[in-house]
Amino acid sequence: MRRIASIDPRNLLAALLISALGIALAASASMLSARGEEAADPFANGGLILREKGVATEMPAMRLGTDIVAKVAGQTARVTVTQAFRNTSDKWMEATYLYPLPDDGAVDTLAMVVGQRVFRGRIKPREEAREIYEQAKAEGKKAGLVEQARPNMFRNSIANVGPGETVLVQIEFQAPVRQVAGDYALRLPLVVGPRYVPPHSLTTASGRPSGEALADAADVTAPTAHPKLGEMLNPVSISVELDPGFVPEGIASPYHRVTVARGKGAARIVTLTDGEVPANRDFELSWSAPGKAPLLGLFRQRHGELDYVMATITPPSLGPAGEVPPREMIFVIDNSGSMAGDSIVAARESLLYALGTLRPQDRFNIIRFDDTMTQLFDEAVPATGEQLATARRYTAGLDAEGGTEMLPALKAALVDSRQKDDGSLRQIVFLTDGSLSNEAEMMAEIARNRGRSRVFMVGIGSAPNTYLMRRMAEAGRGTFTHVGWEDEAEAKMQALLDRLSAPVASNLKASVEGGNLDLAPRDLPDLYAGEPLVLLGRTRRLEGTLTVTGTIAGREWRRSIDLADAGASDTVARLWASRRIAEVEAQRWSGELEHDLADMAVEELGMDFHLVTTRTSLIALDETPSRPRGATLTLEELPLLLPAGWDFDHLFGEQNAGAASVDPDAAQDEPLELPETATGFMAPLQQGLALLALGLVALAWRRRRVARA
Repeated sequence: MRRIASIDPRNLLAALLISALGIALAASASMLSARGEEAADPFANGGLILREKGVATEMPAMRLGTDIVAKVAGQTARVTVTQAFRNTSDKWMEATYLYPLPDDGAVDTLAMVVGQRVFRGRIKPREEAREIYEQAKAEGKKAGLVEQARPNMFRNSIANVGPGETVLVQIEFQAPVRQVAGDYALRLPLVVGPRYVPPHSLTTASGRPSGEALADAADVTAPTAHPKLGEMLNPVSISVELDPGFVPEGIASPYHRVTVARGKGAARIVTLTDGEVPANRDFELSWSAPGKAPLLGLFRQRHGELDYVMATITPPSLGPAGEVPPREMIFVIDNSGSMAGDSIVAARESLLYALGTLRPQDRFNIIRFDDTMTQLFDEAVPATGEQLATARRYTAGLDAEGGTEMLPALKAALVDSRQKDDGSLRQIVFLTDGSLSNEAEMMAEIARNRGRSRVFMVGIGSAPNTYLMRRMAEAGRGTFTHVGWEDEAEAKMQALLDRLSAPVASNLKASVEGGNLDLAPRDLPDLYAGEPLVLLGRTRRLEGTLTVTGTIAGREWRRSIDLADAGASDTVARLWASRRIAEVEAQRWSGELEHDLADMAVEELGMDFHLVTTRTSLIALDETPSRPRGATLTLEELPLLLPAGWDFDHLFGEQNAGAASVDPDAAQDEPLELPETATGFMAPLQQGLALLALGLVALAWRRRRVARA
């Protein structure tokens, strides 16, 4: 067994920067509100949040309630999220809230409601939107800002909410419905799990502190609510109008109790049985089609001077074609601190089931990671009874500790000592919650070193990082699934492994005869049993015949459709733009597109289609000042519930006990160990003056960036 440390202990500065994040957030909270005004005390009494090393132990002054209304029409969902910010204090407040959305969604609408007045949001380049917001805030005007931190992570900021006042912030987005064979699902994330920030990601290539990286880390972190605050701190209500174009059957929600009522025609209305639920686990709604699943969907939309089309084509499922070739299965399991509790149990059960499916002709290995990494065997070994028994004992003994350093494990998994072996399949299966901040590094590594390997993702727990799951699977020409808890581990893993052993639709190509389409994705993925190919295209005039060809079990497969048969839709254009943005980001990761050019392309797409992206934001403001001149504005970052099943005491126990002050000069003589949690990076050494200075780098960088805009 090889145990490999994945952190260089000599890089003390990078490790110290992790601790500085907590200070950077606290400093930003007080100093940003002090621009031209008296800075508020973040530890004052009166209901303000008391943030003890990343944990909120007092009820926030700003209370939040969220209502989600989704309308599923055909193969897409239109979702409206209304967040009510209610100021329960006697102070003027600014609040920010970090919240998740589907990673393949497209946020396009913002409205801010103050009393009876509605202020519509405008899309602006990111720096310009932030500058407008800061100016409005300083002038005492109400303003709302929606910024993207990740494709599945957004931050709402609302400024100048008066004592006792309630301001509504409403956003809208659309997202495709996930389909596998005749089964459909809509997943609505409700909480952002705390993200681990790897030390190396906070420095430049030369090892110097990176202000931009610190600011990014601050964007994806938020205080965690102490359990004593209660699960209904930020309650959520959900309703779904389900009208998929047929009478849906088997409507179910695996993680929430729902009530189903008849709607108009074939539609069904799905609501939460309990009315409101804690925002601590993703909501998922599944349904199926009666009889044989539709194999084709074709929709069009006119946007500007161009036509947009979405074609959903499902290749035939041939079932197993004879004996499945020998496989080399590399299982990578996350046993970091964020997996403590229900998640590590579900991950172990999933891995144990997968080991039971291996055959003597298969080879396998297990790699486990936290802030270190272990390979069970030096390289993949035959799946003999003895080796499998060793693997089962090893798996059963895994416990959750340490930080989430996934990159070294990914690099090790991609090492292929038999890369010229064309007679076997090489499949890498990750079991993780994905609670990390350096997603782009994962995709870049796969793009560079994928070789013949295929990467499959199993999102573990109540709130996995779906952005990481989807993008790693796409980059690795694989697929993904979710395992929410132990009881569904076997069924979910069986379904995934059955798809992996069935013939794959590969070498897919799309062409148009009698017309021309700018298609997304440009590089078509492999498709596993029951998965549809979703093509999005645009053209000046929609005409001609779209033909898709590929190979299934060594046989050629072909499907042609007349584009003139496309039905009307009002969602296709923005879905095309969202998919194109994802492709630009993938080209950035792989080095095909320079950083500045990628930024330009993303900004252009965001502005053209009124979408929130990494380069564009939505800003809404009331031009009439409301905060009295001279009144203090207090910033509050609203806390998030810990995802259901996570072990709060394991993650934050040492932090709640307090930490002794450390002399930063003395600390340089000793190696610094990573904390044992995905969020523990806020705990160590916060009282050191040197760390305070480092934390302020992020704030200074932000202020210079705004000044230059």
